[in-house]
Parts: sequence; structure tokens; C-alpha cells
Amino acid sequence: MPWWAVIFRLAIATFFAWVWILLSAAPVNAQEMKNYAHAQIEEQDFSHQNLEGYTFMAVEARGTNFQGANLKSSMLTKGNLLQANLEGASLEDALVDRVTLYKANLANANLTGATLSNSILDEAEITGADFTDAIVDRYTATQLCKRAAGRNPVTGVETRESLGCRD
Repeated sequence: MPWWAVIFRLAIATFFAWVWILLSAAPVNAQEMKNYAHAQIEEQDFSHQNLEGYTFMAVEARGTNFQGANLKSSMLTKGNLLQANLEGASLEDALVDRVTLYKANLANANLTGATLSNSILDEAEITGADFTDAIVDRYTATQLCKRAAGRNPVTGVETRESLGCRD
């Protein structure tokens, strides 16, 4: 077989492969995304969704509802979750770095093993939240202890105990 026939057959096969790939591609639904970097998701409802391992980097998520959501091993960094609802959410082993959680609802949330570095939790509702083995800077832990109360309904751990609060 001449060399030009081999190249021609290879070109035809490549062309049909590209056509097949382009025709079989499906659009991505926004709710199927695992990366919400720089997303505008204010007031959206992610309640009771499995968001395990998702990335929420530099998101604008004021008032967003994450109630009962699975955010285990997720990365939330440099985001604004002002007044977000994270009641009963699982944030186990999550990275919560430089996130504004001012007036957020973390009641009954599970933050076991989470890293809460340089995050603002002023006036956040933490009744029943479990911070066991979470990395929380001393200043933030002291501030949280002033209003820590309740017992997490899933883990059975008292919020004050999980923060290492001294009476």
C-alpha cells in the first residue's frame, strides 16, 4: 500500500473520531459541577445535596442554603457565606480557609476534623455544632466558647466540649 494511502486512511479515521467526540459531548449542568471557583451563588438552594469534595473558592454565597448538605472533604476558601444556612451540614475534614461566615447558621453542623483558618465566625449560630479535632485558632475558639451550647444530634458531642472550652 502506498504511503499516501496510509496517511489518507489515518486522516479519515481521525476526522471521524473528532466528529464522534463532538457529537457525543453533553452540556454540563451547573448542579453537576464540582468546582464553583469565583461563582456567584447567592441565595441558591443546595440543601440536602451531596457536595462531597467540591471546591467553593472565592464564591459569593450570601444567604445560600446548605442545610443538611454533605460538604465532607470540600474546600471553601476566600468565600463570602454571610448569613448562609449550614444547619445540620456535614463539613467533616473540610478546609474552611479565609471564609466569611458572619451570622451564618452552623447549628448542629458536623465540623469534625475541619480546618477553620482565618475565617470569620462572628455572630454565627453554633448551637449543637461539633468541632471535634477541628483546627480552630485560639482567638476564634475563645470567641466561639462565649456562645457555645448544645449537643450535636448526630455525633452526641457537646459543642463546648468539642471546642475545648474551659468553664
